[in-house]
Amino acid sequence: LRAVTGSYQTDYEQGDICWSNELALHVIELKTCGPVEDLAATVSRFQRDVARINGILAQAGAMLMPTGAHPWMDPFRETRLWPHAHNAIYEAYNRIFDCRGHGWSNLQSVHLNFPFAGNEEFGELHAAIRVLLPLLPALAASTPMVDLQIKGPLDYRLEVYKTNSQRIPSVTGRVVPEPVFTREEYERHILAPMYRDIAPYDPEGILQDEWLNARGAIARFDRSTIEIRVIDVQECPLADLALAALVFQTLKGLVDNRWSSTAAQQRWGVEPLARLLDRTIQLAEGAEIEDPAYAALFGLEMEKGLTAGRIWRRVFEDLKKTGAIEPVCRQPLEVVLNHGSLASRLVKRLGPEPAKPAVAEVYLELCACLAEGRLFR
Repeated sequence: LRAVTGSYQTDYEQGDICWSNELALHVIELKTCGPVEDLAATVSRFQRDVARINGILAQAGAMLMPTGAHPWMDPFRETRLWPHAHNAIYEAYNRIFDCRGHGWSNLQSVHLNFPFAGNEEFGELHAAIRVLLPLLPALAASTPMVDLQIKGPLDYRLEVYKTNSQRIPSVTGRVVPEPVFTREEYERHILAPMYRDIAPYDPEGILQDEWLNARGAIARFDRSTIEIRVIDVQECPLADLALAALVFQTLKGLVDNRWSSTAAQQRWGVEPLARLLDRTIQLAEGAEIEDPAYAALFGLEMEKGLTAGRIWRRVFEDLKKTGAIEPVCRQPLEVVLNHGSLASRLVKRLGPEPAKPAVAEVYLELCACLAEGRLFR
């Protein structure tokens, strides 16, 4: 950021892609400067900026690494928080929650914001996002390893994310948001308890804002969107944007009642969805679906061995027939649906107990995937 702005700015904007600081000094965030419709063009813009940042980092013998967590960073020893503008927010988080840890400083995720206008659209969108949320790790898990160990959960980032804010449980809840479908209900049942519970630890009110909410999807009434936060970063922008496209089209199908009604989606409480999320965090695409009513949300009949991965395959095929999935996104989605989430592909390559040289070799290949805009196989 200093190289392109001349000082330690929190944001840099040129064209359609913005760069921003993050809580941890070793993480840089790239995002669209506003809503986009042309995903193919957006892939190339992200890839252009990846190349530009890598050019800056090369002068220091460094490079960007993809995925949702660094495989051998020791966050308790190596964490450095952003010390420049707006650092009061990060210091408050650190004071209350201790941001040294894999779910705080060693992580990065893809955030997707979906717009709504008014209570009716909010209720439809929130219902659709809540029921889709447990399936997202089955598509996007990319963090099977930290501390040079294959940890077991294929989405270890989310496994620790669940307990990040355990000092104040209302901040994260069960990750799956509560079944509330108007702004008034949301403020009463989600935001107000959270602000109340953190107030004794945050007397200056630094953190009492919508972004304190750490659920897997949060309402951003300040910009009339719902922001999904449970998607791990993939190996390159092409993969990230392809998953974003499938998530968007699936949500559109749910909101449009393509496979099930809004009423059917709104009937789901937190616990059954949270239990399914726990399974996909562990097993990604291999997590079995146990409830016929959940399969029915996507127009499927229950069958033996129905997995989260099979649901995604069938949804993808259904959407592809309508032309909803852009051609540029189809090939990367075929890789994920045929060969597994990035986490599964990494485990297959690394084996159960890889030595550091093997891990370094594989993650250098991931860095090359990012630099070159190609998928990891």
